[in-house]
Parts: sequence; structure tokens; C-alpha cells
Amino acid sequence: MKNKLSRATVVLLILFVLQSCSMRRFAIRQATPVFEDAVKAFYEEDNLNIARPALASNLKLMEGLLKSDPENDAIRLLLAQGYAGYALAFAEDSDQTEARHLYMRAKNYAQEVLKHALNLKENWALTPRSVAIALQKANRSDVPALFWTGFAWAGAINLSLEDPGALLDLPKVEQIMTRVRQLDSTYFYGAVYLFFGSIYGQKPRILGGNPSKAKSLFETNLKITKGKFLLSYVYAAKFYAAKVLDEALFDQYLKKVLNTPLSIAPEIKLLNQVAKQKARRLQAQKDEIF
Repeated sequence: MKNKLSRATVVLLILFVLQSCSMRRFAIRQATPVFEDAVKAFYEEDNLNIARPALASNLKLMEGLLKSDPENDAIRLLLAQGYAGYALAFAEDSDQTEARHLYMRAKNYAQEVLKHALNLKENWALTPRSVAIALQKANRSDVPALFWTGFAWAGAINLSLEDPGALLDLPKVEQIMTRVRQLDSTYFYGAVYLFFGSIYGQKPRILGGNPSKAKSLFETNLKITKGKFLLSYVYAAKFYAAKVLDEALFDQYLKKVLNTPLSIAPEIKLLNQVAKQKARRLQAQKDEIF
């Protein structure tokens, strides 16, 4: 009788645990849209001192939720976007080592989503050829995972230019972003054009750099965003005007950022506030650039 009772108790405990896990996952799935709405509210914040600690605490909260629901790729994408945004806004201009770590953290979350979406069982980013084959499976619904993988990976590489190993990954990133451009070039304010504009502007001509092509790509982005995404001007100043030593255009781009009110795009006040911060930093570096 005692053994039967013990077995029955164990079975009930197992059923309770399984049910609890299932209920937790269900609750988290139901709450995921709330986090997506919270991201929208976050982008509307114009005070960087409020945004920075709020983002950090929410990232740790979402990582905790992911532990309870490890198959939740929606949370992984939010983490990828969050860590990449934190690196861009709060780390890369002050602590490149930290920023590089955060970008790679973002890249790993987004790449895990891609592995699930494309049904890949191992690290697919081994060679440019393996990446190209894998990317053919991607469709429009995979654009967010593609974009945040590429954006975060590129951010890490840009902060590791002294590392030849990191630079070897750039062709893979270019393939990923090319696929984004093919599937939905307007995703996240057409930022794929900022990526390619930066690549063509930053590379020496002997390695494929092309300043006029860079300028055209930045202008395409400005048309898509109607000039409301102020980071576009920052990238154009840094990776085109500065590279061709056009001081007047450099000043024009940065003044546009600094003189444009945040009310021009209330839904992205935070990103535009970050652009203003970066524009002021570039202004302070002008004598070194020119």
C-alpha cells in the first residue's frame, strides 16, 4: 500500500510540474505581445537617462522569461533588438569592448531564431557558401531575424577592425543583408541601405569601396524615411562626407540632425535622440576628421 501511495504521489508531482511548466509557457506566450508593445513605448521615450536603465532591466527580465520558455523565438528577437540597440545607443561610443560583447550577444539570439526558422541543426555560418545555401530558404517572415543577425554582427565587426578573423566574417554579413534587401528593404526604417552605404563608404577602393555608391544608398534611405530617421544623416556624415573630406556636407548633415525637432517622428524619439547625441560627438571630433 505504501509503495502504491508513493508511486501515486510521484505521478501526481510529475503531472503537477508538467502542468506548471505548460502554464508558465502559456502565460509567457500570452504576455509576449505586451513586451512588443513595450518596445514601441520605449522608442517613444526621449530621455536617454530614463531609457538606459529601463532597457537593461527589461532585457534581464526577458532573459528570465526565456529560461521558462526556451522555445520562444519572439522573445529571442526582442532580446536581439534590445542588446543591439543598447550597444548602439549606450556603449559603442564609450566602451567598445562592452559594445562588441553586447553586439555578439544580440547576434547570437537572432541567429538562433534563424537556425530554427531555416531548420538548421548546427552552426550554419561556417563558410560563405553554406550561408548562401541556407539563405535561399529564407522568406519575408524571416526578415527580422536576418536583419538583427546582420546588424548586430556588423556592429561587432566594425569594433574589431584590428582583428583579421572578425573581418573574414564580413562577406557572410553582406550575404545576410543582401537577402534582407531582396525580401524587404524597408524593414526597420530601411536601415539595410545604411549598412551597405557604410560598407561602400568605409572600404578602400581597392577592396570594393565606392563613395558615390555609398552616397546613393544613403539618399535612398532618406527617401524611404522622408528624412525623419535622423541616424541616416549621422551615418551619411560619418561614412560618406567624412570619407570624401567634404566638410561642408559633413556640417550640413550634422546640423540637420541637431536642428530637427524630435516631434518630427514621435514614434522614434529615442532613436532620434541617440542620433543627436552621436551628431554632437562627431562635431567634437571634426578637427581630427578633417
